[in-house]
Amino acid sequence: MAHTIVWQQGNTNPENVNNFATIKQWFANLNGKQITWRQRLVPSTADVREVDWETQRFDEVFPITNPEIRGITLYWRKPDSQQERSTTPDKLELDNLRQYLYIYLQSQKGVVIRIGLPEIVYQTIQLANPLWEYSQKEENYIVTLRDPQQQLEVKVILSPENLSQLKQKLP
Repeated sequence: MAHTIVWQQGNTNPENVNNFATIKQWFANLNGKQITWRQRLVPSTADVREVDWETQRFDEVFPITNPEIRGITLYWRKPDSQQERSTTPDKLELDNLRQYLYIYLQSQKGVVIRIGLPEIVYQTIQLANPLWEYSQKEENYIVTLRDPQQQLEVKVILSPENLSQLKQKLP
């Protein structure tokens, strides 16, 4: 995974210690924040990107209290409980881009937990074969998409860097 910081128990890579410190700090910074807690089976490919992370029945959303790592064990509380909870990982992966921590459990090798901040849900608008217009204003480029049937107009303002990236991605 790109933008991923990995800590693995028993790994002798010198970066393992620094990665653990980064993950420990990230976890502690969740204190008082609303988080999502999702537990899934690790796919046979071991690639958590292939897991269906859509909300399921036993997933939880709660404000986490006192998250900390002592030794290699993660500790936290739920706001409605005085009971401290914990889990000991075999491996931790922090996706810095999406702000998710994947916890591979020591006690259950085939299980991964993903915690993170609640996702932003974007509204999706679909335009099929829209009318389009292209113009330039100062250094920016403007693409206007219109769908007369839905009476929608979308203006996309691209910087020269954005336009260059878009051109690279197009066939």
